[in-house]
Amino acid sequence: MRLYLDDLRVTPEGFDLRAYTAEEAISMLQWGNITFISLDHDLNAEEYLDINDTGTGYDVACWIEQAAAEGRLDRIGRAVHSMNPSGALRIRQAMISADRYWDRR
Repeated sequence: MRLYLDDLRVTPEGFDLRAYTAEEAISMLQWGNITFISLDHDLNAEEYLDINDTGTGYDVACWIEQAAAEGRLDRIGRAVHSMNPSGALRIRQAMISADRYWDRR
């Protein structure tokens, strides 16, 4: 299944599931049947005033990276559609790291 993570944009055609928060996306990834994810970085923009809020696409990418390292998640395809350049870069770096773990299997 293909998962789209974004709090504002309309879900593009071709996606089976939609998550609005990092927590929702991680929960769906734990099902084990996600084959592709498209990630936005900035989620729930009004909550960014809370410096303790960690609900971003980067958090999802870090979860994917950790799950790949621990062998809990099979390789999934991905895209980053975030307009936040530094956030998108961080997501890509985490996913490249996940690829390295998957390649070692």
